Amino acid sequence: MKGLLLFLINFIMKKLLFLVVLSAIGYRASSQQFNAADFNKQLGKTGTLCDTVKSLRIVSDTLTLLNMGGVYPHQKYTVAVKGNKVTLDWANLKGKNVCATGVFELFKNQPQITVAQPGMIEVHN
Repeated sequence: MKGLLLFLINFIMKKLLFLVVLSAIGYRASSQQFNAADFNKQLGKTGTLCDTVKSLRIVSDTLTLLNMGGVYPHQKYTVAVKGNKVTLDWANLKGKNVCATGVFELFKNQPQITVAQPGMIEVHN
């Protein structure tokens, strides 16, 4: 009986580990690098893009612009962080890899993703 119980616990632990690894791989596959043509095809839809913050501008206490993949005005796209719910270490964000999830839109004919909730943006070192 004890052997069967140990076998079942071991089996369940291996399955849980497999599911955790599989979900982590699935998350990475769902985020993508920026491609202008693909971005334009996805306008109005929600997606995730990941890139390096090259520069940022704190416009006000409720708007910060992250220039991704290039320094303004040559950024690939902008992440507009609106509101005051997202709290990041703005002073140390430059050079970090960031994944932002939001609606793909154009602002003044430039690609942009708007973020307003903490779960919509992740900072990776």
